[in-house]
Amino acid sequence: MHFQDRAEAGRLRWRCRRGMKELDLLLVGWLERRYPEASAAQVAAFETVLEQQDPVLVAWLFRRERPADPAVAEIVDAILAPRD
Repeated sequence: MHFQDRAEAGRLRWRCRRGMKELDLLLVGWLERRYPEASAAQVAAFETVLEQQDPVLVAWLFRRERPADPAVAEIVDAILAPRD
């Protein structure tokens, strides 16, 4: 799946900015590396990740907790996967 337009790309990039550099780097990294090829299900799960409050994201992305939703857990794993 590719960005529909520049506005969509900008909107998603803005939503990835969380005010905590570690979160920003992880979220923007996945957006840039994986979003363009992501399936509709992966895009939906990523949107769910972006809807979370920062304390939840910290818990997930610092591996303190695991998302209950398997699709979201899969995206969290992808976000944390080593860069290619």
